[in-house]
Amino acid sequence: MGLRILSGVQPSGDIHLGNYFGAIKQHIEYQDLAGAEPYYFIADFHAMTTVQNAAQMRQNVEQVALDYLALGLDPQRSVFFRQSDVPEVTELAWMLGCVTGMGLLERAHSYKDKLAKGIKASVGLFYYPVLMAADILIYKANLVPVGQDQVQHVEMTQDMAQSFNHAFSCEALVRPEAKLNESAKVPGVDGEKMSKSYGNSIPLTLEGKELKKRVMSIKTDSTPVEAPKNPDTCNVFALYKLVASPEEASALAERYKAGGMGYGDAKNALLEKLDEFFQPYRETRKDLARNMDYVNKVLADGAARARQVARQTLDECKKASGLG
Repeated sequence: MGLRILSGVQPSGDIHLGNYFGAIKQHIEYQDLAGAEPYYFIADFHAMTTVQNAAQMRQNVEQVALDYLALGLDPQRSVFFRQSDVPEVTELAWMLGCVTGMGLLERAHSYKDKLAKGIKASVGLFYYPVLMAADILIYKANLVPVGQDQVQHVEMTQDMAQSFNHAFSCEALVRPEAKLNESAKVPGVDGEKMSKSYGNSIPLTLEGKELKKRVMSIKTDSTPVEAPKNPDTCNVFALYKLVASPEEASALAERYKAGGMGYGDAKNALLEKLDEFFQPYRETRKDLARNMDYVNKVLADGAARARQVARQTLDECKKASGLG
């Protein structure tokens, strides 16, 4: 076994710039890492805490599958599948729940944050870290790329693996390590962190007039056209740097500092680079959308590969605990 990398993405709507530069770009790049075995799943079980409409769930899952494949995920180099196609993960989650203290789950930051935002405190929401731990442990993942807000969940997974192995005097579960995604904050059109829940995102599928309207709505300050501007505090420039070459970013930064350029010009430059950067993705995505049989086969094949590993781990855990 090589370096097994595991990450899941919730099917919660349109993929946007923040999703891509915050996680998906790194996921695709891991495919080129020597000895890497990437496992990526669409976390539809997890999404049930917020999406409780069957048609919406199916559509969201389809959108994520199209996005990942169009952005460069290679089914030959990654195991790509739908979480709910691997039922073994829910069996392991129950087994982990039986060795996990309530106090550990009550300390989960994400659970407390969601309660503070008024989200209904379902059992699923409380149990979320246990299912996430099962997702990671059932594939014996070594590395889990996450944002800072998910590091605690990986630490909880480490605790659950240790508790299970200790309770049943075995080494069935492998301790995973968190890998922080190396990405800058991607600002939304309002300057806050880009997020679907904030309504400030720029979806990757936007093009033409819709994309222009979104880009032109990016919040800027009131510095006059003729005055020099600071590129380092500008939301438009922060996004431009993500899709431009270092030379192009440097040239635009000099125009900011020299004065005589309005933010409208900067937004037009960003619009041009976004179109150029994501045009191949959009064309590939449209082609894939016309061939959903292929997309569904990719997910089915990925699930079959994932289940082979999951079944082996589950069998080890059942043997150690006297089940089956």
